Amino acid sequence: MSGASTDGAGAGTPAPAPLWCAAAWLGDRGVVEGVRVMPAGDGTVVSLEAGVAAQAGDTVLPGVVFPAAANAHSHAFHRVLRGRTHNGAPGSFWTWRESMYATARELTPELYEELATAVFAEMVVTGWSSVAEFHYVHHRPDGSPYGAGTTPDSMVFDPAAAAPAGSDTAGSADADEPHAMELALARAAVRAGIRLTLLDTCYLSAGFGAPPGPDQLRFADASAGGWLRRFASLREAVAERFPASSVTVGAALHSVRAVPPEALAEIAGALPPEVPVHIHLSEQPAENEACLAATGLTPTGLLSSTGLLTSRLSAVHATHLTEADIDLLGGAEATVVMCPTTEADLADGIGPAGGLERAGARIALGTDQHAVIDPWIEMRALEHGERLATGGRPQFTPARLLAAGTGGGLRAQGRPPAGLEPGAVCDLVAIDPRSVRTVGSDPEQLVYSATAQDVTDVVIGGVPAAHRGRHLRLGDPADLLAAVLGRMDGGRIGADCGTDRSINAGGIQ
Repeated sequence: MSGASTDGAGAGTPAPAPLWCAAAWLGDRGVVEGVRVMPAGDGTVVSLEAGVAAQAGDTVLPGVVFPAAANAHSHAFHRVLRGRTHNGAPGSFWTWRESMYATARELTPELYEELATAVFAEMVVTGWSSVAEFHYVHHRPDGSPYGAGTTPDSMVFDPAAAAPAGSDTAGSADADEPHAMELALARAAVRAGIRLTLLDTCYLSAGFGAPPGPDQLRFADASAGGWLRRFASLREAVAERFPASSVTVGAALHSVRAVPPEALAEIAGALPPEVPVHIHLSEQPAENEACLAATGLTPTGLLSSTGLLTSRLSAVHATHLTEADIDLLGGAEATVVMCPTTEADLADGIGPAGGLERAGARIALGTDQHAVIDPWIEMRALEHGERLATGGRPQFTPARLLAAGTGGGLRAQGRPPAGLEPGAVCDLVAIDPRSVRTVGSDPEQLVYSATAQDVTDVVIGGVPAAHRGRHLRLGDPADLLAAVLGRMDGGRIGADCGTDRSINAGGIQ
């Protein structure tokens, strides 16, 4: 990659260097050679030309350029569990959850900021330029809030403590400030250069009629009203510290088992209309059975009855649905966030993506527990699941898979479109079409053969952010991850295991 690089672009800053793409995906026009893109200072595309040569000073993107992927569902701290929950003993989602709780107990604001920075950097180098972080680790492990002299129902942000909006750090980890965990995630996203939609999650109960258990105290608020007040305070704190192009706040409801029906209705009526709303939905048959027993409705039916099932809703997983559920989600034009590699890893099942799309729902993709962080594998896993479920191929065309991986995720985040059209946000990813995985592929079918290993360059806001697996500001995400994982679990996680990483530093890939 050639051309000048800066730390970022924002409103009022000089325009980044023009980008010249050896080839680029232009939607209905397919893959077109020689595309020159003019980004603006606000990180959007001003104009483009096709069939032209590069000019002096252009940032050259080799290979085939696509819109960058948009991650619609993430739990950053779950990355700790990758490759550590497969001990051969019989288990399920519910036994996996115990490992997740143990990891959550270790988190402090400082540690979470370091961990999330590494995880977000891993996302960036693999081709994700934005993420919806479904965040529920709000309080200290005993359930007491961060912020001296506050309670979960009364949190007031002190604007005097805010750093200038748009600064690279916007403050530092402070366990004594309100919203300490949330602000740690926001700072991590800014450092990694990824656009963050921070989905602050309402979590009130352990199940229908059951109070939070000891491992859930730091997730839980006292009431729907208390969560709404904390949510409003968090939105104010984030808006004062970070530009909306970098960090915004959305709402999440953990699940119908964690938010009682009356609280669902209260929240539906109180949230501002512009706020995106996410919820884990019908991930497990046990959730459906408990909801039917308690309310006489499926989880989707319960959302519909409480006023939450609208076009701003993103239903995550939606694996175990009835035909009536599919019709309700499609009729509302809701977004359904599939996380195929996580759903496979946890043995959740294969969701009805094709049926949901035909019914009118929008499909988006997420990495959830980060068993894999790779948008190309996630897109392909969506298609493979449909093939396995239907016995036919193909089910999702390349254009529809790319729409799920990009536009669907941005819609779920409440963010504007990204890509190569004038006015779109200039977030791009370049793929090597001549790797051992991709060589010989039709350029318009690279979605069926490429992986994150084939990402040569990532551009965010018109500015280069990553090159061949290295973050241009933070270096190799594996080094960041090794450092922070080595501080967790008594140093057992992330041990060197005798690997000499200097070999890769010397150029052997």
